[in-house]
Amino acid sequence: MAGVNEICTRAAEAAPVLAALPTQVKDAALSNMATALEERASFLIEANAEDLDRARSDGISSTIVDRLRLTDGRIGGMSEGLRAVAAQPDPIGEVLEGWKRPNGLLIERVRVPLGVVAVIYEARPNVTADVAGLCLKSGNACVLRGSSIAASSNNAIAHVLRAGSSRAGAPEDAIQLVGGTDRYSAVELMQAKGYVDLLVPRGGAALIRSVEENATVPFIIDGDGNCHVYVDRSADENMAIDIVVNAKTQRPSVCNAAETLLVHAEIAEKWLPAALDALAEKGVEVRGDKVVQQLWPDAIPARDGDWGTEYLDLVLAVRVVESLDDAIDHVNRWGTSNAEAIVTQDISAARRFAAEVDSGSIFVNASTRFSDGGEFGYGAEIGISTQKLHARGPMGPRELTTTKYVVWGEGQIRH
Repeated sequence: MAGVNEICTRAAEAAPVLAALPTQVKDAALSNMATALEERASFLIEANAEDLDRARSDGISSTIVDRLRLTDGRIGGMSEGLRAVAAQPDPIGEVLEGWKRPNGLLIERVRVPLGVVAVIYEARPNVTADVAGLCLKSGNACVLRGSSIAASSNNAIAHVLRAGSSRAGAPEDAIQLVGGTDRYSAVELMQAKGYVDLLVPRGGAALIRSVEENATVPFIIDGDGNCHVYVDRSADENMAIDIVVNAKTQRPSVCNAAETLLVHAEIAEKWLPAALDALAEKGVEVRGDKVVQQLWPDAIPARDGDWGTEYLDLVLAVRVVESLDDAIDHVNRWGTSNAEAIVTQDISAARRFAAEVDSGSIFVNASTRFSDGGEFGYGAEIGISTQKLHARGPMGPRELTTTKYVVWGEGQIRH
């Protein structure tokens, strides 16, 4: 098994080759990768079954098992994502701006690849395909380091993707998978200075802490998703129920699922019991403040810790607030800058919420579940940045680039 440094060296050597490929070769490679996943679906599901068996025998939670599972439908979704990435405009070579100086120099700012992008992720084998596809489109080599729980699935997917991309002429070594899944291999990757140009950790709080404590390479945090839905006093009542139920229950194990519901006091008595009944029908456990408990006696008393918890399960913290100001203050105190939603018919309230809430994505009269690169039209995402430099929110191909200046002259010299 190759070590981390050897793997990173291979990726770094492949990166300039990939960066120079024309768009049609990259798109053909992505198409081949999508087809290969579909043709080898039984191979992938067989490998995934090994991971599922280990997870069950180790007593892993049903939430993690759901993230881990591959089905024909999910493999089809991975393939569709790769084809959608191929259909995106090629960001490489895009001239972002240009101007001419009085001395005749023409200055252009041009989009170029980062080089080598490394991603450390947990229990989601579809991330293997998403990252490989986005990196290939943006001209970057990738180094993938999954968790032990998905080792068989990740190995199988990476094998299929490498074979598919190379048939179109892309360098096979542009897609690398770290075989080791212990903490030491992760730290080695965090410290692969000179090889890795960007690291994206996609995992829980422990992984994020490890990156913040150990990384010597640049990184973007794909952090927790403590997402909120605020139902304003002017909200359409039926729309608000639909949005809250979708945001919490459509897929509760993911980072853009809602974890807290805030309701304006003026509509709480009329609206909240029906909304909580609808959530309860979907199996949601409600943890409410004192007002919520009075209006809906089945609520479990909420503690301070509930407001800051990413449950990733059918659990929802619910609070009644006195005003839009209170809602904004609550979100900015407890949110994680992933996705926040307001349901309102008051355009001024919507604009204030959008302007004052500190988050990568704000949804007005729509579910937080749309905080996703695929739903934004990127085909897939490298992650959801919850920080402010150099990208924020769902990250597609453009977020995997940097820029260089190209200056055109006619013999000018500086005096």
